[in-house]
Amino acid sequence: MDWITDTKIPVGKLAADIFDWLQTHGALFFDSLSQGLEALIDGILWVLQSPNPLVIIAIFTALTWVLQRNWKSAVLVALGFLFILNQDYWEETTESLTLVLSACVVCMGLGVPIGIATAHRPKLYAVLRPVLDLMQTLPTFVYLIPAIVFFGIGMVPGLIATVIFVLPAPIRLTHLGVTSTPKPLLEAAQAFGATPHQTLIKVELPYALPQIMTGLNQTIMLSLSMVVVAALVGANGLGVPVVRALNQVNTALGFESGFVIVVLAILLDRMLRVERKK
Repeated sequence: MDWITDTKIPVGKLAADIFDWLQTHGALFFDSLSQGLEALIDGILWVLQSPNPLVIIAIFTALTWVLQRNWKSAVLVALGFLFILNQDYWEETTESLTLVLSACVVCMGLGVPIGIATAHRPKLYAVLRPVLDLMQTLPTFVYLIPAIVFFGIGMVPGLIATVIFVLPAPIRLTHLGVTSTPKPLLEAAQAFGATPHQTLIKVELPYALPQIMTGLNQTIMLSLSMVVVAALVGANGLGVPVVRALNQVNTALGFESGFVIVVLAILLDRMLRVERKK
């Protein structure tokens, strides 16, 4: 069977050559991208950490009430954030929230337009679908290698790895929402003389809104699941104590920080279940 391995397809070498070429010829682009993402991260972090934690908790509670119109959800969010504050994980929580919110800005900003474009161009979606499958199935640790090569250590490579892993979700769900618009609605819009742009804005996007909001919810949940992986490349947040607990075999620290991550995920999920409202 040696003759099979003698003709090994150079997948790894090809990938290394591509990354070397990008690192050599794309330094200006990656530096500019890094600076832009750092500005986004610093801005969100300043908003979350500058005020008193109780002020931020009150804002999140009020936002939950506005979105849900349910006092039980608002109380749950308030109690959950107070629990995080009680456990002395507020700084780490705001750092993880910064990573999650930054990923939402990037993923929804890219995912929704791409999803709309693929919904209107089936051939484009056929070409893009294998790429989305690769992004979702490739082990997340593999993303860290080029992220470190291009962006160094810190929050930016953690954000890049998170975006690559999460981006397929809003693309697929936006595509699903737009393509599932009933044909009678589209035909009625065309009969009244609506342009393609008007049809998109007034018919397709309102009908697809529940799926788009589900994509936002999935983006937040998947981003939060990446906090531990992001900690391996120097990103601050709740992943840092988890990694530290693993290195020290510290059961108490691991369970404590892991439980805070679970609480944060539950709170964000309860806040953003707006897709269920008709």
